[in-house]
Amino acid sequence: MTNTIIALIDGSAFARPVLDLAAWAATRNEAPVHLLHVLPPKPLPKPDLSGEIGLGARSTLLSQLATLDEQRAGLAMVQGRALLDDATARLEAAGVSRVTSQLRQGDLLESVAAQEHGGGLLVLGKRGETADQARGHLGSNFERLLRAAKLPVLMAPRQMPQIRRATIAYDGSPSARRAVERVTRLPAYRGIEIEIVRAGNGPEAEASLAQAQTALAQSGITATTQILPGAPEAAILAHLRASGSDFLVMGAYGHSRIRSLVVGSTTTAILQKAQVPVLLVR
Repeated sequence: MTNTIIALIDGSAFARPVLDLAAWAATRNEAPVHLLHVLPPKPLPKPDLSGEIGLGARSTLLSQLATLDEQRAGLAMVQGRALLDDATARLEAAGVSRVTSQLRQGDLLESVAAQEHGGGLLVLGKRGETADQARGHLGSNFERLLRAAKLPVLMAPRQMPQIRRATIAYDGSPSARRAVERVTRLPAYRGIEIEIVRAGNGPEAEASLAQAQTALAQSGITATTQILPGAPEAAILAHLRASGSDFLVMGAYGHSRIRSLVVGSTTTAILQKAQVPVLLVR
């Protein structure tokens, strides 16, 4: 699945923007999409209740519980396959010619890790089914995947915009340089208005922006630059709102990364509050 876009979907309100983002990336990069829907692990065996109730009642109860578990598992499988079928149809209608899908049951991280080899991008929603209404927060599964994923992660917000203008948040760190390199290599970013921004001021900030601008120019991409006043989190979020940017590209780590953390605090804060798709590159 070389350069395959892996789209992780569930039954949440973020499933549709995940598919729309995957379709956008796939059609512009001429890449295939692999849909993945992961069901929770099988429940543990029921506890032994023989000391609590009579043997006959216990047998009846355990039999009923086992039947109910089987029915729930069967229904979840049917719903999962229907979800994948609908998602495949949506991608194909959007012009994606190569779509595969897989329904798995088990640990989410293990399921995603098994698909990563040869993949080029992981697309997932900002929150999942259990955290749909927790506005201003990242879903627990999103954070777990973000810490574990080896691929660049594309975060889908609740509403998918038409992508015409992209902002690259650049601080000169290794992950920021890799983010710029990714933009130079992929056709998805051709024809989009691109601006490179950095919070702070002084010669170092200006030099780093010029470095990123030159890297893009060498690949035939014209980009403007701007230094933003204030702390990175507030400055970048304010710029996204003021500029009307539809897309944010950034590195996962800044220069001040604390090694005990997997993503920087600024990165996490921006992901929590951003209302546009965010491409996060390690």
